[in-house]
Amino acid sequence: MSYDNACKYLAEEYPADFVRWLLEIDTEEIQVLKTELTPEPIRADAVTFIQTANCLLHLEFQTLPYSTPPFSFRMLDYYVRLKRQYNCDIEQVVIFLQQATSELARVDYYEDTNTRHRYRIIRLWEQNPALFLTNPGLLPFAPLTQADSPQTLLAQVAQQIAEIEAPTQQQDLSVCTGILAGLRFDTNLIQQLFRREIMRESAFYQVILAEGLEEGRQQGLQQGLQQGLQQGEATLVLRQLRRRLGSIPPEIEAQIQTLTIPQLEALAEALLDFTDVTALTNWLREQA
Repeated sequence: MSYDNACKYLAEEYPADFVRWLLEIDTEEIQVLKTELTPEPIRADAVTFIQTANCLLHLEFQTLPYSTPPFSFRMLDYYVRLKRQYNCDIEQVVIFLQQATSELARVDYYEDTNTRHRYRIIRLWEQNPALFLTNPGLLPFAPLTQADSPQTLLAQVAQQIAEIEAPTQQQDLSVCTGILAGLRFDTNLIQQLFRREIMRESAFYQVILAEGLEEGRQQGLQQGLQQGLQQGEATLVLRQLRRRLGSIPPEIEAQIQTLTIPQLEALAEALLDFTDVTALTNWLREQA
């Protein structure tokens, strides 16, 4: 998600740079639209409306060339929804961030029985870095572009960001560059080139940190719930086993405590046929 967040931030904060790059239109009359599309909640990575050209620029950022559903189908879905909602020309661009050898990274259409939908594909690793080095909003993508010496290119980007006078812009671009550079470079190299204290002062960094903490909390709650259900199921099964077989050796009780919920449910059915602890031991051996 951090790659996705960084790309969304850059597209929303520097829409003119993306318009200049992808549509070759130099304008500041741009409105960034909400990315929630009706009638069902579905999120496009970045949707930018160019008022002077009466055109929608839809950007889809991808790290991998495959997804569920396939991103080619998603592009058609987005197109239909955007066309219905805004009724204007729509330019769709899929930007692949991480180098991939799969042919899916070259597919620029969706095709069905009676439908064929086209969109543009950009593979960053094939792009000349010059344009990216001259536009602040594109600068964090520069380390992912074509280079004879990727490390030298990353160092050049780090130097350009360090020379930015506006503290907030410097901080936020440092964070975005550090995140995206992680798709290509070792973490130690990134940390050497980008000062951690500068990145931590970024408001964007604080948003990412807060989202990460919330995601971890939700995962912790879910994990706790699963553990609670598993422990409750194990306690119930052990109670049934003691009632049917009598005392259960401690080592077998410990083994039962480690079973998954589906295994415990299966044991709850199987124990009805057990006549002694040996039958239980054999059943557990079969599950190992």
